[in-house]
Amino acid sequence: MTWHEVLIVVIAVLAVYVAELVLVMRWSGRPRWLRRKQEALAHAERRAADELTREVADLRKQVTRLQGEVERLKSAPAAASVSPYNLAIQMARQGASANDVASGCGISRGEAELIVALYRKLRI
Repeated sequence: MTWHEVLIVVIAVLAVYVAELVLVMRWSGRPRWLRRKQEALAHAERRAADELTREVADLRKQVTRLQGEVERLKSAPAAASVSPYNLAIQMARQGASANDVASGCGISRGEAELIVALYRKLRI
């Protein structure tokens, strides 16, 4: 037997061995441990995706609530500037008496007298 013949026999044996290995792997499919691991990973990914979806929905609700609150706060300064004392000052500048200022603004008579004394228009 020559070395060419030996080489051909070795190549033929290796080819048969590789073909058998490929066929066995195809027929057996993925090993069970690998399938279980992949299924567990897929389940964990689905759980994580569901949790992220819930968190996004909660954040959207919070953003909507905060946008409403921002709009409310934007309009609040106009309402806050009409305090009883600002109204009392306006009434005193228009010449109202301390009794009128106290009853119209819901402040005490002493506060109304002070505001009228400070902000009354001078009449010449």
